[in-house]
Amino acid sequence: MIALRRSMLAERERWALWLPAALAAGIAVYFALSTEPPVPLAIDLGVAGLLAGAAAALSPETALRAGLAIIAAMLIGFAAAKIRTEQAAAPVLMHKTGPAGLTGRVEGSQSHGKGTRVVLTLAGVDRMDAARMPREVRISIRSGGESLSPGTWIHIKAVLLPPPAPTVPGAYDFGRAAYFEGIGAVGYAYGKPQRIAAPRPPNMGERMRLAVENLRWRMTARIHAVLPGSTGAIAAALITGDRGGISDEDESALRDAGLAHVLAIAGLHMALVGLGLFWAVRAILALFPRIALTQPIKKWAALAALGGAGFYLVISGGAAATTRAFIMLAMMLVAILFDRPALSMRAVALAAAVILLAAPESLIEPGFQMSFAAVASLVAVAEWEQARAAQDAEYGSPRFARLRRYLRGIATTSFVGSIATMPFAAFHFDRATHYAVLGNLGAMPIMGFVTMPAAAVGVILMPFGLDAWPLHVMGWGIDAMLAVGRWVSHLPGAVSVVAPPPVAALILISFGGLWLALWRGTWRWLGLAPVAAGIAMALLARPPDILISRDAQTIAVRMADGRLALLRSPSDAYSASDWLKRDGDARLPESAIATPADGVRCDALGCVAHAPSGLTIAAPLRPDALADDCSSAEIVISAAPTRRACVGPKLVVDRFDVARDGAVAIWIADGIVMQTVRDARGDRPWSPSPPRKRRFNSGG
Repeated sequence: MIALRRSMLAERERWALWLPAALAAGIAVYFALSTEPPVPLAIDLGVAGLLAGAAAALSPETALRAGLAIIAAMLIGFAAAKIRTEQAAAPVLMHKTGPAGLTGRVEGSQSHGKGTRVVLTLAGVDRMDAARMPREVRISIRSGGESLSPGTWIHIKAVLLPPPAPTVPGAYDFGRAAYFEGIGAVGYAYGKPQRIAAPRPPNMGERMRLAVENLRWRMTARIHAVLPGSTGAIAAALITGDRGGISDEDESALRDAGLAHVLAIAGLHMALVGLGLFWAVRAILALFPRIALTQPIKKWAALAALGGAGFYLVISGGAAATTRAFIMLAMMLVAILFDRPALSMRAVALAAAVILLAAPESLIEPGFQMSFAAVASLVAVAEWEQARAAQDAEYGSPRFARLRRYLRGIATTSFVGSIATMPFAAFHFDRATHYAVLGNLGAMPIMGFVTMPAAAVGVILMPFGLDAWPLHVMGWGIDAMLAVGRWVSHLPGAVSVVAPPPVAALILISFGGLWLALWRGTWRWLGLAPVAAGIAMALLARPPDILISRDAQTIAVRMADGRLALLRSPSDAYSASDWLKRDGDARLPESAIATPADGVRCDALGCVAHAPSGLTIAAPLRPDALADDCSSAEIVISAAPTRRACVGPKLVVDRFDVARDGAVAIWIADGIVMQTVRDARGDRPWSPSPPRKRRFNSGG
């Protein structure tokens, strides 16, 4: 303990780096709750956090000051999450509605598949009370939506659905993400939209927001006009952040080659734009000796780069990764303005704190987690590399030192970033890439020397109509990157499907990773202990034995070989595919359907399966089969309502149960343990709970 205390005191200047982690802990506690805390409690905790922060600032005792600061950050994080939830509050659709006529204003438009996906701010829905009407909805339009610019008012007939719930307890919650985006329903349109006159003029804030969205929409349309197809869609993703229209094949190739980060505007893009502009402005000013010798051209270049990076932040949509990158770049440029050195890890911590306070829900999104995991690990490695570079400088530079450093930098960045983001990629996307270093060595020089410089020139020349040739150059660079991605992704063993780790394992790995990245002394290696514990927990986690989708007809059972088998051809193909991926199984649903050899028998009335544990599982489709199944099976999963008539089995789940509580996961060990999506989500504003009824039977 004495050695630990001595090490901690030796790194007092690094203590502040843990405040964003404490903020995140408070936010995580809020989102982990099963019921929504009252507003007065959040206010009280927020005030207590501010008081604890004030006490920390006034405390003369170092340890007490640090402890109070951590407590303050946790309480403020909890309060900030609750306040953000209240700010985002809007009605969420509970049941399918329509087809019904919708009247609304287009807030955003994006090409999607074979049509267009638009976000509408609703003004009215046929036969729906204003109190129940969602504030915004996301609608897919097959025809006539490509010309809808932000600010256009339309009337359209559409079917509205509740935002999708997770496919299994613990899976990604699209409904929660939609809630914080202000979207209370999703749906699809019938026919073409009709433009109508605006029933009311936008206010000042709406005009500013719509002006930005219109600029992004026009720029995206211009890019697609010059570069059609998936190449243009990738170009738009790199400039305006609009990823609609990228083909599944191209996105899969980039992802499996470890190049998915290319499509998410983050540190690489912001650095190439901001620092590229800094270098260009400074080089141009240096051509004029009178200016270069008498004026602070370095600071002028920093101001130009700051303005250019700010414009890029605006037109890119301002995602969490982009905002983080901008804050870090801005800190570096501001340091140049004030003749101060930039503190990289402090820039990371400040960026994290700003994003967490402004949008606490970002913490549970893959973009935030992967972005900060990558950048924190890279900055930690860079700090170590600085010491090595200083030592190398004493002995002179070998031949081709710059080229070697450049290639080593790409390899190191790719390797470290891949390792740091691997747990989060497994948790959210159920896959791991193995040749990311090779993919980045081939693609990053193209990105840095061709694609992004051409993109910057294209944006500068776009107002003058001279952007065609730089966009074509950008397209050539994108095609070259895609060629690298396709080659790497088709190498044997390029990608593997992995089961996601439990949340507790991810927390342990994250804490251990932070310990390794934020401290500098040898005691940092203590962080390997929680990382190892998290990995062990992930390896020992027991997956569900039975999965049931929300239609009560798509059912998977774990067989003797340890793999899931679908009892019948799935009616919910998306859930079935997601189950297999989350189980670390690369098979397609049609290849995972059980056969009589697996101990599964099916007929027109339903299916009967025998689990490795010896339990009999019946899945009747019609009420005609209920009597026999309820008398012979221990678990009955009925697509027909049982109306409490099935009293023999140990567990009965019918169509009403899954319609109300969502998908179900069941573990069979010493007993039967069941968890529903409703249990995992809790009774929160993004998942309001319907009336509940008893699910377990007293019989058996």
